[in-house]
Parts: sequence; structure tokens; C-alpha cells
Amino acid sequence: MRLAEAWRVALGALRANRLRSGLTMLGVVIGVAAVVVLVAIGTGTRYEVERQVEGLGSNLLLVFPGEANFTAAPAVSRLTLADVEAVAQVVGDRDRVAVQVASGETVRADDASRFTSVLGVLDTTPQVFVRDLRRGSYLTRSDVDTARRVVVLGSRVAQDLFGEREPIGSQVTIAGVRFRVVGVFASIGQGLGVDRDDQVHIPVTTAHRLLGTERIDAIAVRAPDRSAIDSLGDQIVAELRERHPETEFSAVTQEEIIGVLGDILGILTWVLAAIAGISLLVGGVGVSNIMLVSVRERVREIGLRKAVGARPRDIGVQFLLEAVLLTSLGGVLGIGLGVGSALLAAELSPVPAAVTGWSMALAFGVSAAVGIAFGVIPAQRAGRLDPVTALRSE
Repeated sequence: MRLAEAWRVALGALRANRLRSGLTMLGVVIGVAAVVVLVAIGTGTRYEVERQVEGLGSNLLLVFPGEANFTAAPAVSRLTLADVEAVAQVVGDRDRVAVQVASGETVRADDASRFTSVLGVLDTTPQVFVRDLRRGSYLTRSDVDTARRVVVLGSRVAQDLFGEREPIGSQVTIAGVRFRVVGVFASIGQGLGVDRDDQVHIPVTTAHRLLGTERIDAIAVRAPDRSAIDSLGDQIVAELRERHPETEFSAVTQEEIIGVLGDILGILTWVLAAIAGISLLVGGVGVSNIMLVSVRERVREIGLRKAVGARPRDIGVQFLLEAVLLTSLGGVLGIGLGVGSALLAAELSPVPAAVTGWSMALAFGVSAAVGIAFGVIPAQRAGRLDPVTALRSE
């Protein structure tokens, strides 16, 4: 039998039992759609994380006490402003060095209040990180040197405390201490799981007085160019180890952060795809079951074909093509449903989704392979039927 004729006969057999064929394809459609949607969500999440890390700035180097291990508990920081000055000498430019000391405190303005992240920083933060102001100005070198009680509010904090009123020049209290608002950040949204709009910045020297500490939690350095990042990181770590021999320090680049998080999210994406693939296997079992039923219903047809010269291989190919046609059509419909669902999820929810060509090709290939794998046994059974017995069956 010619292949084109076999495809025509297979299509006719599926049309003859439209409801049964549709229900059989449903499992494959759901499985393929699940694979496409979950892979799209995993891929979109990875892209979003990469975008957020890159959005912090360019050529960044993050220095902190302890090992660069996402699973380890953070080490107690022994860094002080004296260490920051030593790092600035290694870098050769104080404006390329930023610091952070963080605490959670309640910020109040009149009757409004909000618990938020209070970050003690240097005036160099806008030069190291990408951070724009919506109104007002940022902290100055004089503010840091004199431990002035001034604050820059995140956009969410400013909205909650002042609403539509002008916050610049107003007074707020942080942990019971009065501060004057000098600036408000432009909205920037989430960054690595942190709402960067739900923060306030105060001079690091003021934060030390407010919190009763001298520690620096982390140091950020912007290298002059990408080629200098690794060597600069080694020099900074060596300087800090010399100053604190009992403490381990790490210097992590943006590429290393993206690489580690990308690997984790990549594994998660494949796990999600594997879980969704289980429904494809369930759909394959349904295809195999229906094809076995079809063989039993069409025994006389098989016997007649063999009586007029059809070979067992021809009969087997015929039923195998029917199984592959079922799963392939289900794969196409599943891809359409999956792409539509992923785009809808990305549009109507905060869940990021990015549909990739390889995920659609993979889903379709797996669905066709399922048809072959689960269609072999029914095809072999059909091809082995004895023509005389088949013709005599009722």
C-alpha cells in the first residue's frame, strides 16, 4: 500500500469515529499544552531574573563576608567604614564604591505609617547602581560626613505615607527619630525577590547611630570595564582577608549570580516539563487502548485486506499511522492551547512566561513519539491476525 493511500485511509478511520478520536486526543492535547505552558513559565522566570540582575547596573562586583553559597546562612559581618575606605583605595575611585547596612523599621508621617526596609548607604549609590529619582535629590557627601537626618523614600513608601501630597521637605520619623525627606525614587518594582520601591535610604553614618552598630553588611563596586572585574575582585578580597584574617570573604559578579540562578531555574524548568510529560504518557496509554479496541472492531476488514493481498507489514503500518495521526493532531492542538494559555498568563498575571521554539518542537516531537510507542503493539496485533479466522469472525 502506498504511503499516501495509507494516510488517506487512516484519516478516514478517524473521521468515522469522531467522538472517540476527539476524546482520545484530549489527553495528548492537555499533556502537550501543559509542557508548553510550564516550560514557558520556567523560561520566562529565568529571563526575568536575568533582566533584574542586569538592571542593577553594569560591571558590578558584590563583596560580602562568608562564602558565595546560596544555600548557606549569611555570615555575621565584621566590615566597617574603615574597610570601605581601604576598598576605595584598592579601586582607586570612591565614587565606584557603595555600601549597605539594612534594618526593618517603621516609618511614620502624621497618622500614616509603614514598616519598610531602611538602608544605610553612601552618596555614591546612584553612581554604582541604576536608580533614578522621581523628584527631589539624593543624599550628598556632606549628609554622610555629618550624619545628617535626611531620607530618600521609595515610591511605594511615599505613596502610603503622603498620598498625593508633596513629600519633599516633609518630616517623617524612623524608629522614633525625625528625618527630613529630600527625595523620592522613581518606581522600579521587584528585584531578585525584593520590592525595591518598599525601601528608604538614609546616610550610612546616620544608620549606625540609629541602629547602634558600626557594621557594613555588603560592599558593591562598579568596575571600570568588564575585563577588570575578576582581577579587581581578587584584589579586594585579598585586602579584606588581610584586614580580617579570621573571616572569609567573597566577591561575586553579575554573571556568576545569573549563572547560578539560571542553572537552578533551568533544572526547575526541566522538572516542570517532566511532570507535565506524565500527562502525555497517560494520553499515550489512552491511544494504545483505543487502537486495541479498533483492531478488535475491524477484524473482518483486516481479514478482507489480507485475503486480497495485503501483507502483515501493510496492516501494521496502517494502524501505526492512525495512532501517530491521533497524537500528532493532538500535539498541534496542544501547542496552540499551550501558547495561548502562556501568553494569557503573562498578560493577566504577574507570572512571567516566554514561549520558545524548542519547547514547542519538543512537545510535538514527544507527542508523535508517544503515538509511535503506544501504537506499535496494536499495529503488531493487527498485522498478525490470521485472515481465515478474521473473515469468519462476527
